[in-house]
Amino acid sequence: MNEAEYLNLNNPFPEPFEMEITDALDLHAFSPKDVKSVVETYLQEARKKNFRTVRIIHGKGIGVQREIVRNVLAETDFVESFKNAPEFSGNWGATIVKFKD
Repeated sequence: MNEAEYLNLNNPFPEPFEMEITDALDLHAFSPKDVKSVVETYLQEARKKNFRTVRIIHGKGIGVQREIVRNVLAETDFVESFKNAPEFSGNWGATIVKFKD
């Protein structure tokens, strides 16, 4: 078995797929290696849909994904601010993002 065949066996989504863009993104469905690019793409698409505020669910864990998400947010020029979600919306397992006007 060559490497391409091996990679395809382990990939449940061999072809790119489209997701509906809503005001929340749950990163639990994505591989940790893809989190940065998924968040970057999601932010661009959410802004195109004119969302003013979005929620990114990264989980509580040990904080690795939260740091990746927040690094992307800090480097994104159209992000005005971000903070932990309220207690019943994920608390420190999710980040609320506000876009600039």
